[in-house]
Amino acid sequence: TNQLDAAGSSLSEALHISFIILKIIMIVLVIVFLASGFRTVGSDEQAFVLRFGKIRGAGEDRILGPGLQWIFPYPIEEIVKIPVEKKVNLAVNSFWYYQSASEMLPQKIKARRDVKPVLYPTRDGYCITRSEKQKQTVADFAGSDYNIVHCKWQLTYQIDDPERFFRNVYVRNVKPGEIYFDVIRESITPFLKDLVDGAVVATMVNYTIDEAISSQDRIPKHVKKLLQERLDKIESGIKAVSVQLTAITWPRQVDYAFLASIKASQGSQKAISEAKGYAENTLNEAAGPVAAKILAVLKKDKTVSEQENELLWTQLAGAAQEKIAQARAYRTKVVETAKANAEYLQKILPEYRKRPKLVIQKIYQDAIEYVLNNTDEKIIIQSTEGARGTEIRILLNRDPMIKPRDKGKK
Repeated sequence: TNQLDAAGSSLSEALHISFIILKIIMIVLVIVFLASGFRTVGSDEQAFVLRFGKIRGAGEDRILGPGLQWIFPYPIEEIVKIPVEKKVNLAVNSFWYYQSASEMLPQKIKARRDVKPVLYPTRDGYCITRSEKQKQTVADFAGSDYNIVHCKWQLTYQIDDPERFFRNVYVRNVKPGEIYFDVIRESITPFLKDLVDGAVVATMVNYTIDEAISSQDRIPKHVKKLLQERLDKIESGIKAVSVQLTAITWPRQVDYAFLASIKASQGSQKAISEAKGYAENTLNEAAGPVAAKILAVLKKDKTVSEQENELLWTQLAGAAQEKIAQARAYRTKVVETAKANAEYLQKILPEYRKRPKLVIQKIYQDAIEYVLNNTDEKIIIQSTEGARGTEIRILLNRDPMIKPRDKGKK
């Protein structure tokens, strides 16, 4: 009996110790399990927690900022960290012509290779621009013409709304050893390239080939706007930071013809600029700096009142103002002379009624005297009687010392 009691006591004590050890192990496991829920969110990241596959929390509490965070360990909860501050550059070469490995070498070591005379649409990338004279909408192809350009683009993007991005953009599952950000970039690259291609195609048909080649700022802004509208439409949570046109050229097959066209276009623009400059200079010389404005007003609005018209003409300067001043002075002189003559005739009218022949003779003598006083030389010939008449011989410039009267004297 004593032996049985001793054995039972030993067993009981062993079980008690085992239970204590088991409790300690369980407590340690629980602590380790709970401790495994600590996660660190980087300074360039935002995160949210998935509880049984659904985003935990509501409102702003759903998004976790940088720092140490604790969640229930997997499989209860899982943290998804999105790098919202990282900007990624994506090269889009869909519209560039095909290049072999040797053609992609640096210029100094690249082997010389002749350009093929034909462009292959299934191999060479290209983009379409509208014609110079095309005024119709893109959907109306009747009578329209297009040109081809090759171009390279670069998109810089970042994720600015992690929740929308997680809900609406497909990202494949992360395999062991992979970095989640690399998986994100790999998954969305084809999707973004397709969107950029569509935005570029929709944009380029609104510009001519000259505008496309010379405009390095306006077209990328247009592409960025269209791209961002499409990203926002599907609530992707992706922000297009910038879109750059890194290279653009016309087809190599028509290089010489295009250079000749550019030269002709530059000559045309130069001639037009020179003509505009000549027109502006002529207008400025003729009527001063307001000439173009007054001319535009007079051409545009033919219903300008006489008072408004007079006001415009008073603003003229230059040769036109001088002519107007001379015309006004001449008008004043003619009016004043007419008034003086009228007063003179009115004054001698009583005398004329009494002795008309004498008055006419006096007027004639005054006129002859005025004429003779304004001549350099005078030759008076008396009328003679007889059939022979009078013979007059005049030696021109017989006295070079005789100087003509001052032209300013009347």
